Amino acid sequence: HALRPRAAAHHATTNGLDRIVGAPDAWLAIVAAGKAYFDLRGALARLGVTTDAQLADLGVRILKPALIWPLAEAGVRQAAAGVDTILVVEDKRPFLETAVKTVLYGTPDPPRVLGKTDEHGALLVPSAGSLEPDSIVDPLRSVLERRVDPARLARRRERIPLTDTTGAELPGRTPFFCSGCPHNRSTIVPTGSTAGGGIGCHTMAVMEDRAIGVTQMGGEGAQWVGQAPFVTEPHRFQNIGDGTFAHSGFLAIRQAISAGTDITYKVLYNGTVAMTGGQDAAGVPGVPALTRLLEAEGAARIAVVTEDPDKYPADARFAPGTEVAHRDELDRIQRELRDLAGTTIVIYDQGCAAELRRGRKRGVVATPTTRVVINEAVCDGCGHCGEISNCMSVHPVQTPFGRKTRIHQESCNLDLSCVDGECPAFITVEVGDGPGAQGPLPSFEIPELPEPPLPAAATVLTVGIGGTGVVTVNQLVITAARLDGKEANGLDQTGLAQKGGPVVSHLRIAPHLDETASRIGEGEADTFLVFDMVAGVAAATISRTAADRTTAVVSTSRVPTGHMVADRAQESFPAVDRFRRTIDATTRAEANAYVDAEGLARTLFRSQPAANLLLLGVAYQRGLLPVTAASLERAIELNGVAVELNTRAFATGRAWALDPGRFTGLVPAGASDSPPEPDAEVAELLATVGGDGDVALRDVLAWHLPEVLAFGGRRWADRYADRVARVRAAEAAVVDGSELTRTVARHLAAFMTYKDEYEVARLHRDPALLDSIAARFGADAKITYQLKPPTLTALGYDHKIGLGRRTGRVAFAVLARMRRLRGTAFDPFGRTEERRTERALIEEYEELVDELITGLTTGDHAEAVRIAGLADRVRGYIAEQRRSFKTF
Repeated sequence: HALRPRAAAHHATTNGLDRIVGAPDAWLAIVAAGKAYFDLRGALARLGVTTDAQLADLGVRILKPALIWPLAEAGVRQAAAGVDTILVVEDKRPFLETAVKTVLYGTPDPPRVLGKTDEHGALLVPSAGSLEPDSIVDPLRSVLERRVDPARLARRRERIPLTDTTGAELPGRTPFFCSGCPHNRSTIVPTGSTAGGGIGCHTMAVMEDRAIGVTQMGGEGAQWVGQAPFVTEPHRFQNIGDGTFAHSGFLAIRQAISAGTDITYKVLYNGTVAMTGGQDAAGVPGVPALTRLLEAEGAARIAVVTEDPDKYPADARFAPGTEVAHRDELDRIQRELRDLAGTTIVIYDQGCAAELRRGRKRGVVATPTTRVVINEAVCDGCGHCGEISNCMSVHPVQTPFGRKTRIHQESCNLDLSCVDGECPAFITVEVGDGPGAQGPLPSFEIPELPEPPLPAAATVLTVGIGGTGVVTVNQLVITAARLDGKEANGLDQTGLAQKGGPVVSHLRIAPHLDETASRIGEGEADTFLVFDMVAGVAAATISRTAADRTTAVVSTSRVPTGHMVADRAQESFPAVDRFRRTIDATTRAEANAYVDAEGLARTLFRSQPAANLLLLGVAYQRGLLPVTAASLERAIELNGVAVELNTRAFATGRAWALDPGRFTGLVPAGASDSPPEPDAEVAELLATVGGDGDVALRDVLAWHLPEVLAFGGRRWADRYADRVARVRAAEAAVVDGSELTRTVARHLAAFMTYKDEYEVARLHRDPALLDSIAARFGADAKITYQLKPPTLTALGYDHKIGLGRRTGRVAFAVLARMRRLRGTAFDPFGRTEERRTERALIEEYEELVDELITGLTTGDHAEAVRIAGLADRVRGYIAEQRRSFKTF
């Protein structure tokens, strides 16, 4: 992305092509071409060598070949004249180094040539990874110090401590399948089976422990063909994409068939090359034709699974014997195929989620009108919905009642896989497609915006999550710089960012840019735009900041990583202060700005990408960008996407920078940190427990006592309060504080308010729930409660039933009147395994607590807290999930 008006001047040459700069009388010549040349100049700048005159003073010259093959011999010989050492700097393998040695071979008294190794064979210039200035500094210093006084070179920069100041490890952002991605379900294999990894998006199946091994394109399954005769494992699945199949993967399948290998190929038919940007999968036949092709190759059996089996025309010519089924049948089909001899095929037919999202955005694909909402009061936080959908839009959130789950509406791809399963907390909402499809946006008046003083030049480091517009922001700023008549040099490090991984954009802006690397080096960032805190504290990113130079503008929005979504054992999201302490320790803490950009964008614009423009506005108004507002607004206009919305988001960010207080209360805080004010009955129960001076304990009880009362009445609440009071008395006798009592109070309340039919009905009747849905989706939105009562499951109906608002209101009112039957001989729901397990767990936990507090000592206290807290793992709506906590 380098934009250099004077780029032609960089090729002033001695022989018409190559360029040589530095000392006429030199002892060292350095050879570097293309990107490596700018990386070299960046490394020299870190050593304090920024001009050609300084190079000459050190006795160093640089050869920049214009073409490395064929390499012009005259330029190499001229650069080597009079020197005793040549250092070749290049990426990856020693290609240019070998060419230089070839040119100098046989010449009288040739200089020694160093590159990937020195003259003793020790490693010098890195071969692995991408070459950058910081990775060249130490090799360059070691060569220069052979003749140059080390005091003439800039000192090494002290390494920044890259851990949370509390010593706790901060999470990292890794790539993950997109929300609604077919891989979320297609890569699952039956219990006891193993799948082989592939390339492209299938590499992420390896990262998520759903597959083993990697391969080159066209080698899918080849490893198993060789291993199978020598191992006891009878069968293996193998992932492969449709684009890979058309390219060369069909040869791997042909090999497996020819070898008679017991393997099932799982061909993901998504119609696109998703990993590298959404190109068409050229040469891929339609699904019916693909089955015929595979049948002709000799596949033992073929099955097709899809989210809509009826989409194929009645006259579709599938291969004989091909089964076409709904994707819900995948597990059954895989179990059948793994028991068959020979090579079998499953074609998983579902479009790429990223392309689907792009198509909806462009208006070429219809957007479904069904949304999903989770009633967090009913949610048990078991993570089952994330397990079955593997979806990045199923966000874990921390509440006073523990971990719950929330659908992130802005990123949801409307796949609806999360609705499957046992959980009754899900509600589907039909929003329609008219103006009232969503609730009204709040009005906000943009005040007069004064122009801030702007720097003449700056280095801007931007970091965020792939696919959320980070690269677009970098390009907008580059365009604005060019409109202002400045030079801009940018670099976007995307990698697997398209799949939710981190993306880092480097940008240098100045009236004139000297020759240097695009990449910002350690400690060189002036402005640090952090669109995602997790990616922002990564070592490779934050090391480019400096406490005396860098100002950070940070979005505090909590976007969980894929592992937080998929693994209930992980915390839902670390406290923002942990990230803030780390960022402040390496930047100008007093000048930094922290704003919930996504929360404001969601509230004010109902748009996630608008958060980036909002944060850009904050940085601009703080005087951290060397471009004008007029040019930035013009760049937004030239970009041509959501121009009005993005322009207003940019202005809103500027307004926030002027007066953050104007935005207080705009972002819903979710569950309040303060418990509800206790009524007379709750206050009486609090008095039973005692501990007036222990604010933390009283807060826990103030949250949970009303729920216990609403569940079972006063006698039930008395039982709860008495048990907690006994724990408090035992704990107070041995330690100060109430950690054990608080732990027991939380988990005993969870056991004693188990979500049976009566409790689910009570929680779904909450008017606040309906008000929140109406505020988000409009008053005309139609809701349907998605329920799966264990009673119906026991009778053989293993599907969810939908109750509309009216039907649900009547059913829930009836259940509310019937709750007195709970646990009695007349309870129509009490005989299911789930209900019997839930009741048994209450008594089991009470017995455990009694054991813990009997003879409790100071030395036993920490272990008692740990054991009491194991109850947090007992969650969910399936009896197998709510097993005895003694298992843990």
